[in-house]
Amino acid sequence: MSKITKVKARQVFDSRGNPTIEAEVFTKNYSASAICPSGASTGTYEAFEKRDKDNKRYLGKSVLNAIYQINSKISKKIKGQNIHNQERIDALMINLDGTKQKKKLGANSILAVSMAVKKLSAKIRKIPLYKTFLIKNNFKLPYPLMNIINGGVHANNGLRVQEFMIRPDGARNFSDAMRICFLVIKSLSKIIKIKGLSTSVGDEGGFAPMINNNNQALDLIVKAIRKAGFVNGKDVSICLDVAANELYKKNKYSIHSKTYVSVEKCINEYKKMINKYKIKSIEDPFAENDWISWNKLMKSLKKVQIVGDDLYVTNLERLKKGFLNLSSNAILIKLNQIGTVSETLDVIRFAQIIGFKTIISHRSGDSEDTFIADLAVGTNSNQIKTGSLARSERVAKYNQLLRIEEELGKKARMNKIH
Repeated sequence: MSKITKVKARQVFDSRGNPTIEAEVFTKNYSASAICPSGASTGTYEAFEKRDKDNKRYLGKSVLNAIYQINSKISKKIKGQNIHNQERIDALMINLDGTKQKKKLGANSILAVSMAVKKLSAKIRKIPLYKTFLIKNNFKLPYPLMNIINGGVHANNGLRVQEFMIRPDGARNFSDAMRICFLVIKSLSKIIKIKGLSTSVGDEGGFAPMINNNNQALDLIVKAIRKAGFVNGKDVSICLDVAANELYKKNKYSIHSKTYVSVEKCINEYKKMINKYKIKSIEDPFAENDWISWNKLMKSLKKVQIVGDDLYVTNLERLKKGFLNLSSNAILIKLNQIGTVSETLDVIRFAQIIGFKTIISHRSGDSEDTFIADLAVGTNSNQIKTGSLARSERVAKYNQLLRIEEELGKKARMNKIH
């Protein structure tokens, strides 16, 4: 039996240049490390991210107290535990914290350790990480939801919608999916340059041109898809992350312009947008507590993927409520929203049982850690959302998926999205 001998944490940096935690877990002969990501657009019900709040050090962004929690309390608690007993180790950390949102130790402390434990278990067993999750065979590759234009809090332009994405629905395999996305992105870059706009990128690698109208962004994408030689809505589909929490005030929304309008008007605008641009997926179309509006939209739309992110925050109880409320038909999965690998797998398992599509997601403050690529394959999740073909912390996940596809060889298959 491989027992944990110690846990060590250090402060490193994420893709936004903010401090974050890297935890390293040791057994007698091996070690493995993992880096915790961090979000910018966060839901109220997410697990707590512990930062020092000391403005004299990193403007309050440092995580030295969280690191102390790992090096002292967590290390002591899980020392001697069987590295392969993920659920027990996660439960020990959850109980040690003792709060609903992991406010004592910090979800970032707990998750970094939880991920490192999972990696080390795979390393000792000498098997790929993706083979240690829910699926033991018949692995499928996820379709990428690739961010190509940034707006909202991920960019400094005036776009209301946070992410404009493409999904290569016509891809034969994951390598082909990447080829299709590459061609559309290069096509979009040329179109943006011709219009005299900047091709600088936002936090997640998508272009962030200085435009302030959702339809302008969508027109650019449709043109790029066509110029690349593909058919919009068939070979390539447009998908949106609205992040409506940021656009909600007094039961009204400012999603389609800076003017706040009623839910009914908002739904009508969504319908127009879907019909005109053949949009196949909308994430967070309404705010996290506006359950009635989610239900109205679900009843109004057919054959559109409605994704809950801030609505569910990878939390099993909120997912159950959303299922009973008929709020959506898909869930975004973010490890740091809940804080352990075990709890994340519980949510994925339940979501798949009730027929929801599962989409594994990065965070806007991410790192070179490729854990979510293996998680997507190892849970047979339908899609993965990990930014654009720019910024190495985003590309790292795509490269890992290409390696997994190569390893699977002739057994490699794409997942289902319809």
